[in-house]
Amino acid sequence: MARQSYSRLPEGHATGMSDSFASAFVQWFRSAAPYIHGFRGRTFVVAFGGEVVDDGKFVELTHDLNLLASVGVKLVLVHGARPQIQRELDLRGIEQRYAGAVRVTDEGALACAKQASGRLRVEIEALLSMGLPNSPMAGSEIHVASGNFVVARPRGIVDGVDMLYTGEVRKIEANAIRRRLDDNELVLISPLGYSPTGEIFNLTLEDVAAECAVALQADKLIFLTDESGVADNDGKLMRELTASDAQALLKTDNEASDFAAEYLPVAMKSCRGGVKRVHLVDRKLDGGLLLELFTHEGVGTMISQDSLESLRQATIEDVGSILQLIEPLEAQGVLAKRSRELLEIEIDRFIVLEHDKLIVGCAALYPSAEENAGELACLAVHPHFQNAGAGELLLREVEKRARELKLNRLFVLTTVAAHWFIEHGFESAPLSVLPARKVALYNYQRNSRVLQKALS
Repeated sequence: MARQSYSRLPEGHATGMSDSFASAFVQWFRSAAPYIHGFRGRTFVVAFGGEVVDDGKFVELTHDLNLLASVGVKLVLVHGARPQIQRELDLRGIEQRYAGAVRVTDEGALACAKQASGRLRVEIEALLSMGLPNSPMAGSEIHVASGNFVVARPRGIVDGVDMLYTGEVRKIEANAIRRRLDDNELVLISPLGYSPTGEIFNLTLEDVAAECAVALQADKLIFLTDESGVADNDGKLMRELTASDAQALLKTDNEASDFAAEYLPVAMKSCRGGVKRVHLVDRKLDGGLLLELFTHEGVGTMISQDSLESLRQATIEDVGSILQLIEPLEAQGVLAKRSRELLEIEIDRFIVLEHDKLIVGCAALYPSAEENAGELACLAVHPHFQNAGAGELLLREVEKRARELKLNRLFVLTTVAAHWFIEHGFESAPLSVLPARKVALYNYQRNSRVLQKALS
C-alpha cells in the first residue's frame, strides 16, 4: 500500500492551532517526558468503584489506561461493585444489613454479589477490548486476565455481629499475577475471594486493592474516589502527605473528614507495606488519572512513606537538570551565566533539592579559606516551589556546610533578591568585604549588591 502523503504547510500558514496552545502543548509534553521514561516497567494498581461504570465514565478511563499500557506500565485493576450489588438486592427484595460501613453478607447477599461482580467484570473486559478507529483505543491490543488470585477468609464475628460470607484478604497470589503482567496482560480483579475449602467471600474494594499493591510491591496504588482528595480545615486540597502526616491528621478529630478516615488508614498501611505512592484522585474529573501521574503538581492527594523532598550533593549526572533550572534566571539577568563546562568542573560545589526525583532547587558554596568566608552562589528554585520553603532549606544546608568548614561568615552577590536575603539574616556590606580574588572579578555592569551574614 502506498504511503499517504501530505503537503507541508508554508511557513506562517494557519494550522488551526494557536501559537500559545502549541507552545503549552510542547512544554507539557517535555515536562511529562521524565514520567513517561520513569513509568516504563512499573506496576500500578488502579482501584475504582462500580460507580465509574454506572456513570458511563469507564470509556474515558479505558483510553487513559490504554495510554499507560502503551508506555509500558504494568496494570492491575481492582473494581468494586457496591451499586450493582445493591440493585440486585433491591430486585430480589433482600434487606441489607451493615456492621459499621461493611455489608453483612448472608447467602442471599452473596448470590447478589456473585451475580453483580460477574456481570460487571464481563462488561469491563468488553470495554477494555475496544479498538475503534479514530479513537484513543485504535490499534489497542490490551489482553485482560482475571482469575482466582485472591485467597480469602471469613471476618468472623465483629462487635457481636456474625459477618457470615463477608471476608477479608488472606493472601494474594502475587506470582501468578506477575506472570500475567510479564506476558503484557492487564490483570482485572473483582472484590471476591476464594478459600482453600472452596467457599466464596465478599470483600471490600479497599482491602483487595491495598493487599494486591503490597503483595506486588507496586510502585503506585491509585484510588479513583468521589472527592478530589484530602482537604485541610480550610477546605484546601492537601496535595502531599507522608504516612506520618496522615497518622497525625487522623488523631486530630476536628481535621479528619469522613473521606480521610476512610482512605488514609488504607494508604498508611499500603505505604508501610512497601508501596511507594498512594494517590487519591477524583473519579469525576475527565483525565484525572493522567493529570495526577504526568504533571508535577497533580490533581489529587498523594501519600508516601517518607518525605518527597531530599537534599543531597550534586553529581555530574545532575548538570542537565541544574542548567534547566538556572538558564531562565540567567536569561533574566538574575544569575550570572555559567557554561555547561564550568558547571561540570564545579559540580562538587553544588547541592540540589529533589522533590519526587525531580531537581527543583540548587545552590553552591565557594569557600575562601584565607578570608575564612564562603560565597553562597547560584541559589535557584523552581517557580512552583518558591513559596514552599525550598529556598530556606537550601540556605540552611549551605550554612551548615560552611560551619563544618569552620567559616565564620557567608556572603552573596545579588541583583534582585536582596530583600529575601536580608529577611534571612544577611546585611548589606561594602565591596571591600569580598575576598581579593572576588573583588578583582566583580562585574560592575551587573552592579550586584553585596550582603553578608555572620555564622555563629
